[in-house]
Amino acid sequence: MRIGVPKEIKVHEYRVGMTPAAVREAVHHGHRVMVQKDAGLGIGLFDSDYETAGAEIAATPDEIFERADMIVKVKEPQHAEWKMLREGQILFTYLHLAPDPEQARGLMESGCVAIAYETVTDQRGGLPLLAPMSEVAGRMSIQAGAHCLEIAQGGRGMLLGGVPGVAASRVVVLGGGVAGTNAARMAMGLEAHVTVIDINLHRLYELDMQFGPMLNTIYSTVDAIEEYVLGADLVIGAVLVPGAAAPKLVTEEMVKKMKKGSVLVDIAIDQGGCFATSHPTTHADPTYVTDEVVHYCVANMPGAVARTSTFALNNATLPFTLSLADKGYRQALADNQHLKAGLNVYEGKLTYRAVAEALGAPFHEADSLLGA
Repeated sequence: MRIGVPKEIKVHEYRVGMTPAAVREAVHHGHRVMVQKDAGLGIGLFDSDYETAGAEIAATPDEIFERADMIVKVKEPQHAEWKMLREGQILFTYLHLAPDPEQARGLMESGCVAIAYETVTDQRGGLPLLAPMSEVAGRMSIQAGAHCLEIAQGGRGMLLGGVPGVAASRVVVLGGGVAGTNAARMAMGLEAHVTVIDINLHRLYELDMQFGPMLNTIYSTVDAIEEYVLGADLVIGAVLVPGAAAPKLVTEEMVKKMKKGSVLVDIAIDQGGCFATSHPTTHADPTYVTDEVVHYCVANMPGAVARTSTFALNNATLPFTLSLADKGYRQALADNQHLKAGLNVYEGKLTYRAVAEALGAPFHEADSLLGA
């Protein structure tokens, strides 16, 4: 199979779909890999590294999209890239379609086979291709939040851990999944007072057993969210409903009542955000202030640490990339129900129920379409 790796074009996105090591594995499996010129330059992966691994360097994205049977990316395709996709071409990347009807229409019109990293599952019910970036985003959320709490950034002028004789900051994490757990770990490491709020009692039990008295765990209700958010200096939004738009757990009224200079970091912004006042930002202009509350809503947070993120992501995606290339998408999806869960768009139809419901569009069972 001919695999194409274009250079990411989203603002301040330096990650790349395949590392030289991943390319070498694909070539070892008998596949041809085309990598766009300078695709990995921003993170120190040079064209010469890719050529040594067996890749062909393509000068333009047009060449990649025109010749490749499968496109391997990191971020959702941008408008210019939708136009280059073609019928039957495999697109393997993050999509986050639920809050993005325009992209969904573009992919449907292209006739491509779009498989989303974020909805591929595993035997434990996890999301193995989302997890690495959730780990990064969770850890980064505390770095970003701590920075936003500084006076110069519009924050309250607080140090997360305080100092002897001065109270530490209060950090509230909404969601105890991969991102939320990593956020809590980082915040506790900086000696903040940390509370995790989640609707899953079993997960709260696991967190309590893992961290003990260092962490406060609270069952999620409207009352609990309001009480703890209003008392917080930093709130991390880390809720996730796989494939679906994130629930708005913090209302505009709550934001208006928060302390002046407090900070909201919305990790869920890729899925529409879990704060009512959230809207996507970029690394070029990451924050804005609403009702005297600082909002950090960068839609590709892990892109700020692109080298770490690229290697972490490739570790997770490579087995699936090879399976799709070795078997073709029909056989690969038939053989692996967890990979099939990643299929979001097939020949102009939406095949992931939560996405279809979020967009108000017809849902089609993947099995019936693939069988046909």
